[in-house]
Amino acid sequence: MDRLKGILMIIIGSISWGATGPIMEWLLSTTEITPSFMLAVRLIIAGTLLLAFLHVKGTNVFAIWRQTAWRNQLLIFSIIGMLGLQFTFVKTIEESNAIVATLLQFLAPIFIILYVSIAHKKWPPKAQVIGIIGTLCGLFLLLTNGSLSSLMVSKTALIWGVAVGFTYAFYTLYPARLMKEWGVLVVVAWGFLLSGVELSIIGRIWATDEWGLLANSTVIWMISGLVIFGTVAFVLFLSSMKYITAIETSVLSSFEPVTATIISVIWLGSVMQMWQVVGIMLMLVFVAYLSIAGKKE
Repeated sequence: MDRLKGILMIIIGSISWGATGPIMEWLLSTTEITPSFMLAVRLIIAGTLLLAFLHVKGTNVFAIWRQTAWRNQLLIFSIIGMLGLQFTFVKTIEESNAIVATLLQFLAPIFIILYVSIAHKKWPPKAQVIGIIGTLCGLFLLLTNGSLSSLMVSKTALIWGVAVGFTYAFYTLYPARLMKEWGVLVVVAWGFLLSGVELSIIGRIWATDEWGLLANSTVIWMISGLVIFGTVAFVLFLSSMKYITAIETSVLSSFEPVTATIISVIWLGSVMQMWQVVGIMLMLVFVAYLSIAGKKE
């Protein structure tokens, strides 16, 4: 029963995260909203609501701040993990589209393998090298549609996309001790709120004219969708790891790009070329292979 619970968690979480990409793309392309404002509002609302929910349930949400070590880890996670992942993801969407952004986060296993190899001062196993090569071949087809003379996305989008993979790897690895000690919900809730406040200060959102956009009911509904889907995705993704293996989590995460692609094609009218579709399939297959090979090692 626990395994089925974990499987349902990761599937629902992956579909929810996949749905956020097209919503962000619509907001960025049809309104004057900026990534900083959109993210700051979404993160602060999500973090505040989640912390309030935990407080009502009797959880001491402030206990994590009492020890310097935990407090510092939480701040680092909020800046590099939570804010880093969210901001690079949105910037990739802004420079390309939701499909590309969702797929480029699947570069994370490569960064994880490279980190482990450097930490242990040895080359990765042969199986993982094959997985990396296969994933990069799929990425090549996605970005070029099989032609060396054409790049389907800008270089800026590619840079942001690689950053998505790196921050996603950090987000996956870094908070393990935090979440084991304090629980997934507390860490995610504070991660949301802190990253939203940090982005608000950096972007000086109190001085922007974008607040007027919130008078539009459609924009309000879209941001509400981001808050709901984004919160569900992060909480369920991390919670599922208690019930299923890393292999199953990685394989079932493929619902993210599939969801983003279906919604983008139907709603936003996105068009994928034949070799791009082949590239997507290759990436999904070899990311799953990477996870399996990594687990065996």
